[in-house]
Amino acid sequence: MPKNAGSLKAVLYALGANGGIALAKAVAAFFTGSGAMLAEALHSFADCANQVLLLVGMRQAKQAPTLDHPMGYGRVVYFWSMMVGVLLFSIGGLFSVWHGSRALLHPEPVKYLLPSLGVLLVAMVLETVSLRGALQALAPERGDKSLWRWFRETRQSELLVIAGEDIAALAGLSLAFVALLLTALTGNPIFDALGSIAVGLLLIGVSFAVTIEVKSLITGESASPEMRTAITEFVAAQPEVERIVNLITFQLGDEIAVAVKAKMVAMPSAEALVSAIDDVEERMQARFPGLRWSFFEPDAGKPEATSAGL
Repeated sequence: MPKNAGSLKAVLYALGANGGIALAKAVAAFFTGSGAMLAEALHSFADCANQVLLLVGMRQAKQAPTLDHPMGYGRVVYFWSMMVGVLLFSIGGLFSVWHGSRALLHPEPVKYLLPSLGVLLVAMVLETVSLRGALQALAPERGDKSLWRWFRETRQSELLVIAGEDIAALAGLSLAFVALLLTALTGNPIFDALGSIAVGLLLIGVSFAVTIEVKSLITGESASPEMRTAITEFVAAQPEVERIVNLITFQLGDEIAVAVKAKMVAMPSAEALVSAIDDVEERMQARFPGLRWSFFEPDAGKPEATSAGL
């Protein structure tokens, strides 16, 4: 199974769920005039666009290396993930806050509240299915980490975006449901307007969190802490390696590049040293299939001032 198969499945789950949800919300918003429902409809349409952008990024990331991009296009998925964060902020968040603020100044009655509440309940079920798919896809990488720690440490931006979107969607649906329920019980449309603003602020918050994490990936991050440790321990355990002087990893989408400077055990000739390095690299890449590029430099063994990537 391809390394990103789980990510692709999660994106397709989310796209299918959000497509149906967006249409249902849009119809409900048209008939009810609910600002909270309109905010939720826009949120779901924006999510659909976001998932299409993620699919574009995942497809482009598979392009073969070229002379201009000798290490491939793996990081292009980070760019599209960043665009998703921007769209979530601008289309979903800002418009919802604007619409809710406008409704506060000029409140209008909300119609057909019971059907709208039913639509929201169905949407919550579908979003739960989508979130479950995302959580299953990230489970192998997440392990026993908390969801927040995984969010901060993951290098899979597409899963980060999908999980963030789904969590925001469920929370937003809950806010919209409460707002409409209070409107139905009190007859006061102010609650609906406040619901729209609350959904917008939620989306803006999630957008900022996603964008900050993706910015770090675009800037250039090492492999995950667990992967760095595993690679370092593996190289240090090789019989040809006396001691690691420095080891740096670099995440490139689904793939990893590693640069190693190590003091090798004494070799009878330069040819034997080259053969030993080749053997270590071959075993290293067999042990870590995602490690595509390896740059191995023998060294006299004097420790360096920095240990970046360790």
